[in-house]
Amino acid sequence: MDGKLFGSALLKFFSGLLLVGALVFLPAGGFAYWEGWLLLGILFVPMFAAGLVMMAKDPALLRRRLKAKEEQGEQKRVIAWSGLMFLACFVLAGLNHRFGWLVLPRAVVWAAAGIFLLGYLLYAEVLRENTWLSRTIEVQENQTVVDTGLYGVVRHPMYAATLLLFLSMPLVLGSLFSFAVMLLYLPLIARRIRNEEEVLEKELKGYADYKKRVKYRLIPGIW
Repeated sequence: MDGKLFGSALLKFFSGLLLVGALVFLPAGGFAYWEGWLLLGILFVPMFAAGLVMMAKDPALLRRRLKAKEEQGEQKRVIAWSGLMFLACFVLAGLNHRFGWLVLPRAVVWAAAGIFLLGYLLYAEVLRENTWLSRTIEVQENQTVVDTGLYGVVRHPMYAATLLLFLSMPLVLGSLFSFAVMLLYLPLIARRIRNEEEVLEKELKGYADYKKRVKYRLIPGIW
C-alpha cells in the first residue's frame, strides 16, 4: 500500500467532511437538522468505500481523482463559480431549516436521497469503465478513447451522473431555494464540457471520430 497516497486521501476526505458539515450546520444554528445528517451519510459513506476500493484496485486512478489543480484558465473560472454555487447552496439550506422558510415534505427528501444514490452508482460505473478519469482537464501518457458502456451512450457520463448528484443534493437538504441556486450548474457544466472537448479533440487521438460515433454529450436525445 502507498502510505503517502493513503494519507493524502484520508486528509482530503476528512477535510471535505468537516467543511461540508460546517457549511450545513453552522447556518442551521445547530445539529438538530436531520436532512443535513442524511446528506453527510449518503455523500461521505459511499465516498469512503469508493476510496478504499480504488486504493486496493487502482491506486493510479485514486491519485488522479485527488488531483484538483486545473491548468486551463477556462476551467479555473468554472471551478471558482462552482465553488460559490455550492457555498450558497449549503448556506441557504441551513438558513432555510433554521428559519423554516419553506420546508419540503419528508417524502421529497427521501426520494431525492434515492436519486442521489442512483447518481453515485452511475458515477461508480464510470470510474470502473474509465481508469483515465481525472478531476482536471488533461490528456495523459498512453491515454486512449473509451467508447464502451456508458461512454457508448453519451460522451460525458461522469457529468451526467453529477447532474443527478448535484440537483438532488439541495432537495435532500429540504431546500427549494438551494435547488434554484444549483440550477446554475447547468450552464457551468455545459461550459466545462465545451472547453474539455476542444482540448480532447486537439490532444487525444481518436476523439474526433468518437464524437461522430456518439452524438450526445450529456443527455441522450437532448444534448
